[in-house]
Amino acid sequence: MPVRYFPALFVLLWATGFIGAGYAMPYAEPFGFMTVRFFIAAAILGVWALLSGSRWPNRRGAFHAAVAGCLIHGIYLSGVFWAVHRGLPAGMSALVVGLQPLITTLIAGATLGEKVERRHWTGLAIGFIGVVMVLWPKFSLDTGGINAVTIGAVFLAVIAISTGTVWQKRFVGQVDLKTGTTIQYLAAGVLTGVFSLCFEDHQVIWSPWLLFAMAWLVLVLSIGAILLLMVLIREGAVSKVASLFYLVPGTTALMAYLLFGETLNLVQLIGMAITTFGMALATVRSDFQLFRFARQAMRLR
Repeated sequence: MPVRYFPALFVLLWATGFIGAGYAMPYAEPFGFMTVRFFIAAAILGVWALLSGSRWPNRRGAFHAAVAGCLIHGIYLSGVFWAVHRGLPAGMSALVVGLQPLITTLIAGATLGEKVERRHWTGLAIGFIGVVMVLWPKFSLDTGGINAVTIGAVFLAVIAISTGTVWQKRFVGQVDLKTGTTIQYLAAGVLTGVFSLCFEDHQVIWSPWLLFAMAWLVLVLSIGAILLLMVLIREGAVSKVASLFYLVPGTTALMAYLLFGETLNLVQLIGMAITTFGMALATVRSDFQLFRFARQAMRLR
């Protein structure tokens, strides 16, 4: 597949994660589910790395990969899944997660010295307005799940993935993708395993939907989408890559419409168009730079 399609493919795959979560959460607790998911993904990538003779990082590289894994996978996914499991509406959680490109841009500018132009800030702001329009019809305050604890958990999750993305760019860029991601999942699995032991009852309702969700989230999200994200972070500006997350809510809404018959009204459709325009405005000048890793992308040593 031509690498210029990597960003679009990443958005498509990442959006399916919310669909997979909807299938899994009625049958398993979030921390325990994540622990199993991370360890399975680590085993698959670890075997792949060994068979392909990939180079394992030194202690310093392994440490930084572990930190990035705990932030991007462990805290981010656990925070969102835990809040939804505790009753926070998906629309509210997605709205808070929509702050991620803005927060990532701020962190990248402060720590990596990335220059953020006025048109980029304008594009981010327009994109966030579009995300609000997409999610607004599903937004409701008529639920007990909206409280300081659940909203705080999602906000912590956003801070974690934003910080983890910058950490990945700054400290893990030279680590082999397969071995580095294996270490990330092992570290994230240990973290969520501790959370599960401390806060959960370890109850599982075995269901074909649970097994399907696990297989999908491991193979498509934890391996396919995450490797694409690592490549995009390595080869492009962090702030530009973060802008891609604005396209996820609209893509998820389209998938829910096609798979579950959920409605899409005019406001949501306009919001999708506005989000796309904002993302294009934020990244248009870096398109050639972002896609110019044709000879380097997916160099999975």
